[in-house]
Parts: sequence; C-alpha cells; structure tokens
Amino acid sequence: MSEHHTIQLGVNVDHIATLRQARGTTYPDPMQAADIARKAGADGITVHLREDRRHIQDHDVYSIRGNVNLPMNFEMAATKEMLKIAQTVKPYECCIVPEKREELTTEGGLNVADYMFELGDFVGALQEHSIKVSLFIDPAEAQISASKELGVDIVELHTGTYADCNEDQRDSELQRIKSGAQLAHSLGLQVNAGHGLHYQNVSKIAEIPELVCLNIGHSIVARAAMTGFYEAVFAMKQIMIGARLESEGEGT
Repeated sequence: MSEHHTIQLGVNVDHIATLRQARGTTYPDPMQAADIARKAGADGITVHLREDRRHIQDHDVYSIRGNVNLPMNFEMAATKEMLKIAQTVKPYECCIVPEKREELTTEGGLNVADYMFELGDFVGALQEHSIKVSLFIDPAEAQISASKELGVDIVELHTGTYADCNEDQRDSELQRIKSGAQLAHSLGLQVNAGHGLHYQNVSKIAEIPELVCLNIGHSIVARAAMTGFYEAVFAMKQIMIGARLESEGEGT
C-alpha cells in the first residue's frame, strides 16, 4: 500500500470581509471566521489584500496574523505597497497573483515566463524576510519552468478553467492540471491549487497526489451562509480527505 499523504485546506476568508464591507459594519469579522476555520480542521488561512481594498482591509491582515494560530497565505499583487506590507506582516507564505482593478476576481495565472525580471525583485525581497514565495500560475509547462528558474518555493495551479469549463472539456483540463502538478513536483516545487473549487468539483482535484494544499474560499463562505462556517469548512475537508484516500486505495 502506498504511503498516505494527507491533503491540506487553506481557507480564504476574503468574502467574510465582502459581507462586512457591503454594509460598512464591523461584522462579520474575518479573524473570527479564521479561528472557526482552524477549529474545523483548516490547515492555513488565505487573505488577499487587494489594491482597492474591496474586501480584506489592512487591519484584518494584522489581526489574523497576530491572533490565529495557523500559517497565513498572503495573496498580493506585485506592487511596492504590497511588498512593504508583506515584509512587515511576515506571513508564512506570500502568493503573488495578477490583479486588475476591474476584475471581480483573479482571472488566470501570472505570466511568469514573460515577466521574470520584474517578478524576480519581488521574490528575492520576500525571501530575504524568510517568507515562502508562491506564484499563482496556469498549469502550463512554460510557466512552471519559469517559476522554478525564479527560485520560488511553491506554485499554486489555477483551477478556474477546470471549474468553469463544460463537461466535454473537463477531462482534458483535469489532465492538464495533473500534468502540471507532476512537472512542478518533479522540479522540487511544492504544488498547491485553487480558484473556483466547490463541493461538487473538488474531489477530482483533491485526488491528485502531488497537490499539497487547496486554497478555497467563496464556496465555503456561500455554504456557511446556509449551514454555518464550522460545518462548511469541516465538510470541505472531509470531501478532500475522502477523495485522496479513495484514489490511493484504488492504486493498491
């Protein structure tokens, strides 16, 4: 029997802040949500401090970092402002993501291959502060190879295309993610994944043995609105673990 490798869940609490910002209140508190996620089995907390501060605010980042005993994955655009904040907060991990002000969410991965020089400065500046660096990329060979060349610790494979594609395209897109994960792992990179994952589509991704952590937020917050945050986080983690165990059992 193959050795069991557990899969981790990073819970993104951005959209707890979206609910708060919609009314300009002090609630719901992303820090409180992050602590509930911890109790429910989350392995890390993800926050994306956007340039326009549309959901997570600066004080949320410091509050979660100081009060929630889980590794923080700080998603950030490659800007001088965000670099300075990251160097002050010193999260466990920084994930550099593309960001456009008009986007509702992050669309597609970083073009690492064409912007290695610009990204290299940010990678080095973060690593000098003992912060692990992740790049949010499409599962393409050129982007994975460029990420390795930059010397990052982690890549997060973009699963949004898989989540959004029709049934005819799903198998080929899943295979693209599997191949990307295998390549990144073979190059010595930690491989995470995220974007668009929900309770109905996460299993096939969680089965991929090279994936260490899935970062999931919107679907958990949406379910929590109906069932409560603890149950929402717990249910997601159980689906992921079950999928991984089942896939390893099939391979024996």
